[in-house]
Parts: sequence; structure tokens; C-alpha cells
Amino acid sequence: MLAARPYRDRFRRALGVGRGQRLVLLNSTWGPRSLLGDGDGEGAAGEGGGGDDTLPALLPRLASELPADEYRIAAVLHPNIWHGHGPGQIRAWLDRARRAGLALIDPLEDWRQALLAADVVIGDHGSVTYYAAALGTPVLLGAAPLDSLDPDAPVADFIRTTPGLDARAPLRGQLDALIESHIPQPGPMRFTSSVPGEAAVRLRRAFYGLMAAPEPPGPALLLPLPLPDPEPAPRTAPLYVLTRCLAGPEVVVTRYADPAREPDGAGDAHLAVHEDTRDPGQLSLADVVFRDGAPDDPRFGPPGRWAAEVLDRHAHCALAAYVTGPSSCVVRTRGGALLRLTGGPEADADPALYASAVHAWLAAGRTLAVLVADGLTVRTGSTAHHVVVTAEADRPAAGGTWPRLSPTPADRSSAHGGDAGTPRAGRRSPRPGS
Repeated sequence: MLAARPYRDRFRRALGVGRGQRLVLLNSTWGPRSLLGDGDGEGAAGEGGGGDDTLPALLPRLASELPADEYRIAAVLHPNIWHGHGPGQIRAWLDRARRAGLALIDPLEDWRQALLAADVVIGDHGSVTYYAAALGTPVLLGAAPLDSLDPDAPVADFIRTTPGLDARAPLRGQLDALIESHIPQPGPMRFTSSVPGEAAVRLRRAFYGLMAAPEPPGPALLLPLPLPDPEPAPRTAPLYVLTRCLAGPEVVVTRYADPAREPDGAGDAHLAVHEDTRDPGQLSLADVVFRDGAPDDPRFGPPGRWAAEVLDRHAHCALAAYVTGPSSCVVRTRGGALLRLTGGPEADADPALYASAVHAWLAAGRTLAVLVADGLTVRTGSTAHHVVVTAEADRPAAGGTWPRLSPTPADRSSAHGGDAGTPRAGRRSPRPGS
């Protein structure tokens, strides 16, 4: 891990962490007193308490309190958890969190890369949490069974001196404050290795000495940590979106994936729903419907045709977006405009975010002409993404016409918020479902 530190940014990109995002890594060892344990003790973290189902309770709160485009959530679970319960059971337990964007990290191959990439770790008394502290990464203890540890062990001292998660307080404030004020503890690094960077040389010498064999003449070298396979953040859970239109043109967008309650924040609200949502009923409430796929996928047809079909099928939808790649999407408005949104050189956000920004711009009564002429700046937190907006030429379906885009009279009479043919500004969408 020490040798791989120079490649931290590559690991972050592989795990889907963009500019301005913070990676929150959840880590659990195995056993009932762990972060994922069933909790056989009482008390707060750091006071001898057990896990008390901390991780299952924590995941929906993270989705509700941390903006999806400003934080990336990942989890490293001990191999014995996977072995004891089975991969199918683990994925079933964490299914809702995964649909909200949680990345499950390979516990054998990629956990070290994830530790290097993390901005903060929420963990327990396991060795991976201790390694995080040894790397100088801020650590917050979600489970800390001090009474089950040898009081003279280094990990016990680590548990005593590391801040614990306050389950009653807002999570974002705790995480941000820890990151910004963190001073690494010297203990974990000192007790992990007294000779950092020399392990390969010293271990090889010891092994060959035990075998009474001559040590090879070449240097003792480490296998480099491989780059993880790209881990995108597919979110099929409904997204609660808050927007504010500024001059420029510029739109501030804050998205929450499947929040348990309506998030706090200023701005107009709308609902963005992936077409593959587990709850199809959410599509009838969506202001923006989106999906991702190859632009030439024959199952959906050209993106413009797919978007026209979505608008025809869902009378309340104001904009449909087909994400064609990591930096672009094709959108169709209820008024029939077909646009391509392409992130600029430094833009690395989810293109569905750009689609929500365009919807907010139009719902506020602004014009498309400005976007096509000047582009659009989409801001998430303190990060700005410049988006190029290009008008696309329509290609009709095989029959020579696109499906209809305007709702029927019956559709209009049942539309919420007035005329279903125009975007709705400032409407508070119902709470997204799972």
C-alpha cells in the first residue's frame, strides 16, 4: 500500500470517485461485535458497545444525508462475512444500498486500493480499519468492542483514542469535521511496521534463513497493486433533486438517492427516476426519466426514439435522458427539442445530473437558445462542470414519424401541477420509494 500511494488518483477514478467528491469507505470485520454484526452489547461506539446492526441502520442514513454527487460510498466486508453468509445473501441484504450507489469492494483483491482511495473510513476493531489509520486516513468507529480486546494490544489503544460515530447526530457534519481537522495518530503506523518500506527485503531474508538456503542475488520486489476494474455508480433508486438556477447560465444541483425523508435544502425539487427502477410506479411521478446504454443498442433504438417513447408513455415526464457514455447523454424535452449534453474536459459528473440541470433551467422559464449558444455550468457542492449543449437532428422511426409527444386530453386532466405539456417549477415531488 505504501508503494502504491502515488497511484491514489487512479484508484479513485477506477472506483468512480470524481472531482470534488469524498469517498466514504465502510469497513467491517466478522463477528457479532463488528460493524455488520448483530450486536450483543449495549452502549455507544467507543464505550464497550457492540455493532447493534450499525451498518444496516447507517446505509439509508448515508443515502439520505450525503448528496449523491458530492460523496461516493463503498464497503469492504471481511472475507469471512462473504464465506459465512454467501455472496447472494450479502448482496440481498445490501441491495437497496447498492441501488442507491453503494460499491461493494472485492475483499481479496481491491480492499487495499479502496483504502488508499478513501477520504474517511467508518470501521470497527478489525485490521483493515487499523491499516487505514496507519495510512493516515481519518477513521470514525461505528463499532468498538473494547471489552473484548486485550487491553495491552495496540488495537485497544487505537479504539480508546479514536473518535466514535454519534448515531444521534447528523452524519455529514461528523464526517466533514473529522476530515478537515484530522491529525494522524503515530501509533498505528509504528505498530504496523517498525521499518516501513522494508518488509520485502527483511521477510525474504528471514524466509531463506529459515530454509538454510542462499538468498537470491536480485532485489526483493513487490508485486504492484493492480488497478481495480472500473466501478461505476449505477443508481436505479429514485433521485430526489434540489436545484437553483443562477445567471451564467449556471444551475446548482443536489441529488439524494432514495432518501428516507425529504432532505433539507433550498431550491426547487423534482424527481429523477431510472427506467430500470425496482418500483415502476415511481416512473409515473417522475419529472425526469433516464437510462444508460450504448447509443446503438437495438433493444432501445436510437436515443432520440427511446426518449420520444418515454415521453409518450409517461405523461407527467418533462424530460427524458439517455446516457450514452461517461460524459454525455441525449435528452428530449416535452416540447420536442432533441439535445446532446457533453461534459467539458474537466467535467466528470454523472450525465444524468446534466439532464436534471437542463430540466430545472427550462422549468424556471429560461430558454434553450441560451444553453445552445453558451453551454451550461452545473455545480455540485464546490465543483463546477461545464456542459456543451448541442441541438441534434431528429431521425424518424421506420414508419416515418416519431411517437406522439403531447399528452392526450385525458392525460392532461389527470396531470399533477397543471399542464403536463410544460415543465413544472418548484413542485415538491413525493418521497422516493426504494
